[in-house]
Amino acid sequence: MEYYVPTAPPSMPAPARVLRFENVSGSAPNTGAGLSLDPDEVRRFYLPFQQAQPDEVEQTGKRSQILMVEDNLADVRLVREALEEHGVQCELVVITDGERAIRFIQSLDAGDTPLPDLAILDLNLPKKSGIDVLRQLRAGGRCSRIPVTVLSSSDHPTDKNEAFRFGASRYLRKPPRLAEFMSLGRVFKEMLEGEPKA
Repeated sequence: MEYYVPTAPPSMPAPARVLRFENVSGSAPNTGAGLSLDPDEVRRFYLPFQQAQPDEVEQTGKRSQILMVEDNLADVRLVREALEEHGVQCELVVITDGERAIRFIQSLDAGDTPLPDLAILDLNLPKKSGIDVLRQLRAGGRCSRIPVTVLSSSDHPTDKNEAFRFGASRYLRKPPRLAEFMSLGRVFKEMLEGEPKA
C-alpha cells in the first residue's frame, strides 16, 4: 500500500507537467519550477501543464478556476496531481495563509474579475484560521456563492459542525493513503460540473 505523510517536507520533485506558475502581482519572475511559495504572494498553476500560454489554452475550451488556501506544500502538490489525474483543466490559485486569503477574497468582492468556480480550504492556517476565511467567503459579497470544500486533517465533530455552520459545501478529511487522495480529484471535478454560480 502507498501512504503519504502530510507533515513531511515537500522534498520530492513535483511532476514537470504541473510546474508552470506565475505570481499574480507580477513582482517576482516566473521561475517555472519548484513550489517555494511566499506567504505574501498568490500563485497560479495551470493544469494540465502545457507549453501554450494560458490565453492560448483558453481557445480550446473553458478553464475552471480553483482557489486553494493551504499552507502544506505537500498537500498542494497532491491536490494538483489529483486534479490532473482526473482530467480537470483548471487554473489553481494557491494562497498559503489565512490573512492573505481574506485580502484576496475582499479584492474579488470589490472588483469585477471572474470568480473562482470552487474553493478548497484547510482549517489550520497561519495568521487567520480557515473558519475566518470561510466567514469572509460567506460575508455576502460576490464570493458568497462559491462552493467551498473544507479539506482538513481533522475529523473532529466540532470542526465539521463549525465548518458547515459557516457555509462549507463539503467537509473532507485528508486521506492517509495516496490512492485515496488521488480519488479526491473526482470529487472536485464533480463539484466543478455542478450548478453554476449565479
